[in-house]
Amino acid sequence: MTNYLILYRAEGTAADQMTEMSPEDGAASMQAWMDWQAKAGDAVVDFGSPTQPVAGADESSKTSVGGYSLMQADSLDDLQALLEDHPHKAQGGSIEVLELLEIPGM
Repeated sequence: MTNYLILYRAEGTAADQMTEMSPEDGAASMQAWMDWQAKAGDAVVDFGSPTQPVAGADESSKTSVGGYSLMQADSLDDLQALLEDHPHKAQGGSIEVLELLEIPGM
């Protein structure tokens, strides 16, 4: 199995997006994420968390990293299939996938 770091990118910060949502929209959004996690099953190693930039952010970037997950899959194609109908995309965000490499000698 290969391990992947999934970065959720969007315009604005996760904190801004969460405070702008009504309680009902926030609950519906969270339910969509939980439904996706249940569907992805054991491929989700760590569901992750929303993130907030505090230092070193690229001010020229139109998107920020609003959260992350750690996942595993037999292939990138298998992983992409799990991310195809991800709720973050439905909410207008994009997903960046990074393969986690083994550290030589460890």
